Amino acid sequence: MLKSMRTVTIVAALLCIQSCGGYKEKTLTIGGIFPMSGSWAGGVGCLPAVEMALEDVNNRTDILPEYRLEMQSDDSECKPGLGTKVLYKLLYEKPTKLLVLTGCSIVSTFVAQAAKMWKLVVLSYGGSSPALSNRERFPTFFRTHPSATLHNPIRVKVFEKFKWTRISTIQETQELFTSTIEDLEQRVKEANIDIAVRQSFLTDPTNAVRNLKRQDARIIVGVFYEDMARRVFCQAYKERLYGKKYVWFIIGWYPDNWYKMKDDRHNCTVEQLEEALEGHFTTEAMMIHQEPTMTDVGMTAQNFTSRLNEILNTSDTSLITGYPEAPLAYDAVWAVALAFNKTAAKLAERNMKLEDFDYYNEEITDAIYSAMNSTKFLGISGNVAFSSKGDRIAWTQIEQFINGSYVKLGIYDAVADSLTWYNKEKWLGGRPPPDHTRVIDHLRVVSRTLYFSMCGLAGVGILAGLFCLVFNWLHFNRQCVAFSQPAINNLTVLGCIICLGCIVLLGLDGKFVSEQTYPVICQARAWLLSLGFTLSYGSMFSKIWTVHQMTTTRKKERTGVQIWELFTVLAILMLLDVGVLTAWQVLDPLQRQLETFARVQPTNTEEDIELRPQLEHCHSENLNVWLGVLFGYKGILLIFGIFLAYETRSVKLKQVNDSRFVGMSIYNVVVLCVITAPISLIIGNQEDATFAFVSLAIILCSFLSMGLIFVPKIMEIIKHPQRDGQEVKSLTDSLVSREEEERHQKMLGENEQLKKQIAEMEDRIRELNQKLQDRTRQRHSATSTTTTVTSTAPTNTVSMIVPAPGGVPVGICRPINSGHVLVVDPMITEHPPSDKAKHLIFADTADTVTSARQFAAMTSSHQNLTDCSPVVADANSDSGLASETYGKNSYGKKVSYPDSSDIIETMG
Repeated sequence: MLKSMRTVTIVAALLCIQSCGGYKEKTLTIGGIFPMSGSWAGGVGCLPAVEMALEDVNNRTDILPEYRLEMQSDDSECKPGLGTKVLYKLLYEKPTKLLVLTGCSIVSTFVAQAAKMWKLVVLSYGGSSPALSNRERFPTFFRTHPSATLHNPIRVKVFEKFKWTRISTIQETQELFTSTIEDLEQRVKEANIDIAVRQSFLTDPTNAVRNLKRQDARIIVGVFYEDMARRVFCQAYKERLYGKKYVWFIIGWYPDNWYKMKDDRHNCTVEQLEEALEGHFTTEAMMIHQEPTMTDVGMTAQNFTSRLNEILNTSDTSLITGYPEAPLAYDAVWAVALAFNKTAAKLAERNMKLEDFDYYNEEITDAIYSAMNSTKFLGISGNVAFSSKGDRIAWTQIEQFINGSYVKLGIYDAVADSLTWYNKEKWLGGRPPPDHTRVIDHLRVVSRTLYFSMCGLAGVGILAGLFCLVFNWLHFNRQCVAFSQPAINNLTVLGCIICLGCIVLLGLDGKFVSEQTYPVICQARAWLLSLGFTLSYGSMFSKIWTVHQMTTTRKKERTGVQIWELFTVLAILMLLDVGVLTAWQVLDPLQRQLETFARVQPTNTEEDIELRPQLEHCHSENLNVWLGVLFGYKGILLIFGIFLAYETRSVKLKQVNDSRFVGMSIYNVVVLCVITAPISLIIGNQEDATFAFVSLAIILCSFLSMGLIFVPKIMEIIKHPQRDGQEVKSLTDSLVSREEEERHQKMLGENEQLKKQIAEMEDRIRELNQKLQDRTRQRHSATSTTTTVTSTAPTNTVSMIVPAPGGVPVGICRPINSGHVLVVDPMITEHPPSDKAKHLIFADTADTVTSARQFAAMTSSHQNLTDCSPVVADANSDSGLASETYGKNSYGKKVSYPDSSDIIETMG
């Protein structure tokens, strides 16, 4: 009995060994290229999964019952050059490889492009580059890792869900990411979503992130490898490109704690990165089966995870690069095994075997390709199937980073094009942020307070104008009113009332009227303001024009003012206005135009909005031309008016008794218009300032005009009421008396000044007379002394004058035909002469002057003076001696006396 039991046990053991593959005598070898280091060291997590899958496949007797599946592998470091080298090494080393497994996208690109030359099928467990979907470049390529473009459909669905129509992109310059962005551009274009900002970088994302900030990127799709992701978000933290205004979409196949990895290429802390990452979204293919059911590979996803964790021997799988892709690598081996199983059956029908494969046998390659293309099974990563481009058909999921961990938000089924959303998202601002700063058009309008204040002042002015009209009507028979042309004054008041009423229209804008009504308001403003100005100013101009005409006319018989003359001048001005305004409205009517200003940030809200200020203007195509015409002839009218007012400033006419006040009104109107017109054009984009300035100018002009014309009349009637139908005193009389009083006071002042000047002149005359008398006495005394001395001298000899004590003798030589020489200056009387001239004879008589002139004539008729003959004369003397000629041997010499008299000493 015991022996029989041992026999049964041995047979069972043999059967078990056979069922476990112990009797699979033939071997099929595949090549494996794993990135165990480098930018993406996914081989660390994927290689154990592949080895687990090989073991499980070889333990199955229903799959490749005659073959044992083995693998030779090497490290590519995720570098294309090294990956290609590994491929060649696998190809040229025995045994022959029927298929090659590859990892990262960049290596898969080079390997798949080269493998077709050796008729090899390539299956990637980690290649996600969209470029690998190109069947012309990669005709024998398949992958269990979904293409990166698989992320784009769910991204577009999320954009549409939250109504984002403007996105931005930032990518690392790699073929994988470039192809992803190109596919995204095509998809968002079909969904009417605009990519407003596109940024890329090769090694340093600093400038790219800054540009995103500068260009107001809000919804940002970033595609880059894990190491670059840390640098990107470090820069985003520095630029404050995160928070409630921003939403980031990045790749989801990074490990959950990828931002905690130590990286010397950035200088941000884990806390700073976590702050910048808060609220971002990730999209990734579902890499593990979600249901706890048994799969076609003979275990559940949970069983797989437990076995892999045991092999990896780690409690924190987030530290294992490639761990999320491990189910894809595991299912890749099962896809190879199932494809080989189908191929072996088909080749058996052709009397061929898998081990007959070589790198030139295209028939076996086609069989493997066909079997791989039709492979479908439920694996650890979910449903495994391949599209015609060799891409994995899989579901994708979207997650959000909330409080330091990823929360699944929804699942997208690409086949059914349906998004299942769990409504677990959280927004920092409480609601989804807008895809750009929301710009709100803000119409700048006149302040209500200012508008109603100006309207109130205008209303007061209108009431004042109505009072003036009533006053004119009640007192039209009074002389002060009747002689001021009350009809013209009424038109002036009417023009002021119209201008004041126009203030109401100047403040009407978008807060009161619609866009369709605004052009009508523009036309009404132009007409009322222009006609009102012409009525008020034109009326005053017609009066001042008439006064000027009456004062300059040569017709003596013209003694009165004809009212039709005033109305004619006003009518001409009104017709000119009506003509220009009519042509303007017909040929180039005013329309509503919006002026847009730079955006401003509102201060009273936390919403992500900006205000775009806009200001309404009345505009026409040739606005400057029409304004030039209006301002041109009205400016000439203003200048001419102020000229006439100046010319007639002193004119008083009984028929126009308020002409001086009209002139003053014209002065005020001209000054205000000259100031207001240019300034209103300069500050036209400041609605409150423009409205206030123009309104105040209109109000001042109106009040001053009405005040200057009517207030004197009102005061006159109050002071001098009418008695028994008789005028007590007229405004004209009061004006004349007032002017005469001013002139009288002026003449009195001038008279006092003249009296003072006369008194000063009389004192001067008395002083000069006294000096003249003193000098005359001195000359009489000198003459008597000289005569005595001369009479004792012999003829034709030099006579010496005996000087006074201390004096210097001076000789006076006498010509032959001259009895004596007298030097006479009747004006030298103030002080005694100099020492040289003391002994000369002075005289102030006309005879003496005549003798001197005769002597001068004698000496000028070629009779020279002797060497010792002096002639002394005052240069300023009325005698004229200073200008005589005393002979060609004479010379003139000025001498100054103490009394400031100038004399000429002429020596022969």
